[in-house]
Amino acid sequence: ICFNCKSNYKMFLENPAYNNEQFGWIEVICGSMFSGKTEELIRRIKRAKIANQKFKVFKPTIDSRSKNYIESHDESKLESTEVKHSSEILDNVKNCHVVAIDEAQFFDDGIVNVCNQLANSGIRVIIAGLDMDYLGNPFGPIPNLMAVAEYVTKVHAVCKKSGNIANYSFRKNKKKDIVVIGEKDKYEPLSRSIYYKKMKIDKKK
Repeated sequence: ICFNCKSNYKMFLENPAYNNEQFGWIEVICGSMFSGKTEELIRRIKRAKIANQKFKVFKPTIDSRSKNYIESHDESKLESTEVKHSSEILDNVKNCHVVAIDEAQFFDDGIVNVCNQLANSGIRVIIAGLDMDYLGNPFGPIPNLMAVAEYVTKVHAVCKKSGNIANYSFRKNKKKDIVVIGEKDKYEPLSRSIYYKKMKIDKKK
């Protein structure tokens, strides 16, 4: 693919049947805390940058852990624009080939329509977020984003207690709010069996 050609500027995950068709798509990266979601998002954006594609990165203002950039646990960083409401993204994507959105679980339900609008206008959308909250329930708009996406990648952390894959984010403190911003001081990734044993113990207390 020639990235200087306007009709074929995208970095395709799969070769389309009709190369001249102008279109976008949605990629969802989801998983538990510490599973490498942001790391994978940054990796894809770096490849888009190598291909001379114009991109913009967004995150919700509620994510107060870092200001004006997204950062993975391996300390990779990308500058980002903080927005309070999903509709603000549409006002800031002029001349973009790729739009990346991190911590999508914190956005309002309108993020699904925003991503569809972007993809329908020919933009590649890469969106990352937690697929489950600390109670093990589907988190915010992520399930609906997975439904409308062309590509869904589920990444996993490692459970230090069992050595198995971890797909649950266990909250160490007793706060009951669904949204509690934190890192390793508040959460740990656990396998299914370890997570449910801990949840059962907590219910008995």
